[in-house]
Amino acid sequence: MTVLTVFMQMLALLIMIGAGYYMTKTNMMDEHTNSRMSTMIVRVFNPLLSLASAINSVGQVSQDSLASGGMIAVGMFAFFIVAGRILSPFFGRELQQRKLFQMMFVFSNVGFIGIPVVSSILGAKYVVYVTEFMLVYTLVFYTYGITLMKGRFSLSSLKAMINPGTICGLLAMGIVMFNIEVPGFLKTSFTYLGNVASPMALVSTGFSLAHSDLQKVFRQTRLYLFSAVKLLILPLIMLPLLRLAAPSADLIPVCMIMFGMPAGNMPLILATQEGIDGSVCSAAIILTTILCVFTVPVLLAVV
Repeated sequence: MTVLTVFMQMLALLIMIGAGYYMTKTNMMDEHTNSRMSTMIVRVFNPLLSLASAINSVGQVSQDSLASGGMIAVGMFAFFIVAGRILSPFFGRELQQRKLFQMMFVFSNVGFIGIPVVSSILGAKYVVYVTEFMLVYTLVFYTYGITLMKGRFSLSSLKAMINPGTICGLLAMGIVMFNIEVPGFLKTSFTYLGNVASPMALVSTGFSLAHSDLQKVFRQTRLYLFSAVKLLILPLIMLPLLRLAAPSADLIPVCMIMFGMPAGNMPLILATQEGIDGSVCSAAIILTTILCVFTVPVLLAVV
């Protein structure tokens, strides 16, 4: 696969984001519509895409690769936690701002953006590896993430880990690990419904872009530096370790895409709940999402 091919695939995703931007600006989408779409993506379409990927990967993904993918996902989050602690003081002076940058280093958009990118560039069967990263993401967010932002650990927050995404993710792992054959009619329905996830998620991203102050997004020098570190420098630092840990060459591009994903929405949502100014987080989400269209091809070119 050439760099140009990857870039064209990323450009196609950017066009879908543009469609969401256009529909929002022309009043075809409003806050209520986007909220309902986001709920359907999280609770229905993304979980079913994980299941469909697992069903279609039976016999094609080895247990060694699956186990290695899980270990690499754990290693990625551990690396980003350490990197976030070291680097966040360079981007935020106040304590709350440093916490936000720590969160943004750790919690990337592995679901909303990661699934469409992996599916379009590498193929739907590789989404099963993305599911592993999403499972580890959930565990880390509701332990480390909640503790970091709230300053305390609460067992009650762990209840939120029990959701359709986690349940379907665990089922997907079981299907691949035990080579479970699923009836054809379920495979077809899960695949069709799961395919809705990617374009809908990108349209939702376009909605967020349409409601952002683009001047504030593109005029903050520190956010360009943050984007360069998060999207390029840190993933490239991890590449030599990834080559040692990955049992097969097929796993490396998936992991590099996961390493280079833009900042996710969960830190912003948590900041809003805690009454913290999340404007810099919102701007970073938009900027890194746009820039990943150019950085992901660079990462895969290096691979």
